[in-house]
Amino acid sequence: MMSRLSILILLIISACSSDGTNRNPYLQEINFRFEANLNLPSYSPLTNTGSAVYIPSDLAGTRGVFVINSGFDQFRAFEGSCPNHAPNDCSTMVLNGQTATCSCEDYEYSLFTGQLLNRPDDENRYYDMLEYRTSISGGSVIIFN
Repeated sequence: MMSRLSILILLIISACSSDGTNRNPYLQEINFRFEANLNLPSYSPLTNTGSAVYIPSDLAGTRGVFVINSGFDQFRAFEGSCPNHAPNDCSTMVLNGQTATCSCEDYEYSLFTGQLLNRPDDENRYYDMLEYRTSISGGSVIIFN
């Protein structure tokens, strides 16, 4: 019985990882809640699958938020600041159809997945976009963190 208990404890200890979560060192996660009313002209493009909008930083996120209608009444929202360097003069990304582009180094990110599309082939660590939570309430998309 004692050997079984020892083996169980050893398995539990070895299963724990000291890596922790791979948090992005460049972006702070801030708390906010924003309601995008789909009946307003600014957010009405979100009624169409594949359409995206940018919500400015004075309303949500650190450098604003990109929101896309990913289909079947599902919405995804991502931080508007490039995740691969600290916020600066060029780090606010630009909406380009279904991608967001960072003007600092022309990194492109998919708004469907948040993934870096043109990831450099080197040994450096690159981060995907910081995603925020979304929910639907009536005719509005709620974006929050």
